[in-house]
Amino acid sequence: MEEFDKMREILHIQAGQCGNQIGGKFWEVVCNEHGIDATGKYVGDKHVQLERVNVYYNEASGGRYVPRAVLVDLEPGTMDSLRTGPYGNIFRPDNFIFGQNGAGNNWAIVIVCKVFKYATRLEVGPDRIREEYPDRMMLTFSVFPSPKVSDTVVEPYNATLSVHQLVENADECMVLDNEALYDICFRTLKLTNPIGDLNHLISTTMSGVTCCLRFPGQLNSDLRKLAVNLIPFPRLHFFMVGFAPLTSRGSQQYRALTIPELTQQMWDSKNMMCAADPRHGRYLTASAMFRAKMSTKEVDEQMINNKNSSYFVEWIPNNVKSSVCEIPPTGLSMSSTFMGNSTSIQEMFWRVSEQFTVMFRRKAFLHWYTGEGMDETEFTEAKSNMNDLVSEYQQYQDAVTDEVEEEEYDEEVEEN
Repeated sequence: MEEFDKMREILHIQAGQCGNQIGGKFWEVVCNEHGIDATGKYVGDKHVQLERVNVYYNEASGGRYVPRAVLVDLEPGTMDSLRTGPYGNIFRPDNFIFGQNGAGNNWAIVIVCKVFKYATRLEVGPDRIREEYPDRMMLTFSVFPSPKVSDTVVEPYNATLSVHQLVENADECMVLDNEALYDICFRTLKLTNPIGDLNHLISTTMSGVTCCLRFPGQLNSDLRKLAVNLIPFPRLHFFMVGFAPLTSRGSQQYRALTIPELTQQMWDSKNMMCAADPRHGRYLTASAMFRAKMSTKEVDEQMINNKNSSYFVEWIPNNVKSSVCEIPPTGLSMSSTFMGNSTSIQEMFWRVSEQFTVMFRRKAFLHWYTGEGMDETEFTEAKSNMNDLVSEYQQYQDAVTDEVEEEEYDEEVEEN
């Protein structure tokens, strides 16, 4: 995603099978919120639905709204399923960009092919977008390998090479992984076949992040304000995300949907969409976006009351930000989206690094990458970059306030 500040426009790019499956569900969610049907026609009944519709849509002839989206894959299969899906006709046909052979889970092929170059003579990757648009905010929703739910053997290689790019070229990265999402669906939502619900859950969270750009609210936020408030150091821009309410359909009638209930759920480690436990680290910063007409005073009070200060660093005062958007998501009376910059996310990077090391020590599967033109040094650089990231998170997790440091120093002097 890129945000264009003056016009409040977002360019949405979805890549690969995973990205396009999530993206397909995301556009269903956003279309429902803005009252746009599967043909791009407005069928809503609220003025606010169209007030800022240009954030995600271009208006075409005949009052038709077209998503400002580019859909990318190295094989046509995912594109075909999107085209034949419920919202397949809403996208501009030129914005489907695909190859014919697929990447076969090989990160090197994705880079070498440069699907955009193949189809439109443009090179586009995180580095290229950053080079061409240095003053734009780039936010990613990135799905990382999980310890239990694995698609492919070479995931640790692909993830490490991707993190190498995301550290340098993305402004904000929302971290997701399948294991945490499956746990939410099985344990909390009590679903037996969660695939469609997984993507819907991610999509609702994605729409929550941008709701303040798309609808009026009392405490507004945007991607740039989010970055300013959540990122104390430029490399530490990987966020844990969560959504509330999460309640199984059978239990909904027994729970009241209130601001205290939302806030309590939001801080719960079981609601996090990546397999890292925030109780094992400390929050540097956190942000919550509430959706419904509600008292900002009550929101601030609840955020402070539910905040467990022992899980926050002391040397960043007032490190919890909240915003309120007046329009709730479709089908709910209120909701909240949570983003936390927690040092515990190093657990996930460390896990990937260990899996990477085990294979790279034996040079296992490496020939598939070097055969596509990559060099071994690219792997060692990527791993070193990710290990540095883990060290930085640990450094700031262990850091204490100046007062504590001074007290410890004074005690040492007295002892000596």
